[in-house]
Amino acid sequence: QVQLVESGGGLVQAGGSLRLSCAASARTFNTYDMGWYRQAPGKEREFVAAISWNGGRTDYADAVKGRFAISRDNAKNTMNLQMNSLKPEDTAIYYCNARSAIRGINYDHWGQGTQVTVSS
Repeated sequence: QVQLVESGGGLVQAGGSLRLSCAASARTFNTYDMGWYRQAPGKEREFVAAISWNGGRTDYADAVKGRFAISRDNAKNTMNLQMNSLKPEDTAIYYCNARSAIRGINYDHWGQGTQVTVSS
């Protein structure tokens, strides 16, 4: 089992930057693929970015490519999301996700979320 705690959200003007962090409790953090998802009011939760267990592979939603960067530090059990050139449409609750696979079945773990608000 892994517990996830997000931090770093807040209010920022359009064009600004924020850095989100996710701290994980598991001693086996380096076995989890990690990711960020977001949910805006009245919308479904959507994928933002992901990083493989060793950091060797990253993936981004088209809406954030070139503006967001995901990274992880397995020695510190942390994952980060650097968000630049923020837009009002980036406003959402951002959730940290840890995914493990056992016998071909994915198990997802979620944090409580951190609010990001981008003003125009």
